Amino acid sequence: MAMIEIQHLTKHYGKFVALDDLNLEIEQGDIFGFIGPNGAGKTTTIRILSTLLEPASGQAHIDGIDVRKKPYEIKKILGYMPDDFGVYDGMRLREYLDFFGAAYKIPAKKRASIIDDVLQLTDLTSKADEFVSAFSRGMKQRSCLAKTLIHDPKVLLLDEPASGLDPRARIEMKELLKTLCEMGKTILISSHILSELGDMCNTIGIIEHGKLLAAGKVGDIMDKVREVRELRIEVLDKADETENLLKSIDGLLDIERNENVFNLQSNLDRAGIVALNTQLVQRGIPVLFLEEDQGSLEDVFLSVTKGGF
Repeated sequence: MAMIEIQHLTKHYGKFVALDDLNLEIEQGDIFGFIGPNGAGKTTTIRILSTLLEPASGQAHIDGIDVRKKPYEIKKILGYMPDDFGVYDGMRLREYLDFFGAAYKIPAKKRASIIDDVLQLTDLTSKADEFVSAFSRGMKQRSCLAKTLIHDPKVLLLDEPASGLDPRARIEMKELLKTLCEMGKTILISSHILSELGDMCNTIGIIEHGKLLAAGKVGDIMDKVREVRELRIEVLDKADETENLLKSIDGLLDIERNENVFNLQSNLDRAGIVALNTQLVQRGIPVLFLEEDQGSLEDVFLSVTKGGF
């Protein structure tokens, strides 16, 4: 089931086209990485989904609810974390969360226990009575996420959630997002820092100049954009026989040998790689491993995008 559905979404700022006929579906329970350079249209999309911005044309639905027609219904099921945390001077963290709990009309008798739960989830219990304005960047990001979770939304829109965080804070943020996914949340993460999303998201979308260039699972997109696969094979022995066999197989290119390890390129599909492994084993060659270099989000991004402005 698609939790987020976007159809033919378009947005202009004067003559600048921020979104150009955007179509996208995000399934329930996905952690979706929305990837693109600054100015590609990521934040515009998120602001439209969060009812903060009107599109020029097109439709967007969250959990089947029309974003334009029923904005107040959307706010009940949506949590939006902007890329810039608004500091509330003079407020302690518990007061900050209580303020937003009241804004979401959570009864006062329930707010205290809900705030305790959210503080525990975001590992901020020890900071509950400290002033938010004195927090580090990482703590402010977690505090903003705690605020975003206060009304238990089904869908989270996170705009550059790890921007400016140190390595430890990024790891903590990543683990927290995985926990939220396990709780059944659907999460859209916007970022231009590709290394952060590689092992965090199960699906991605790449946007440039307002156009969606690719969307789906990373492996599926990689299969479409790359011309050859990088393979690495290591055998326990019979390396000479292995080399001769590899050279005789069509579809294997640029075979490089380092003792019992072979690095090569291949234009075989996945079924062909399985057949290659079977052929090696049937010849009695003791294969220690046969692995494919899965590539990275950087590889996908550079293959799909054109660059420029």
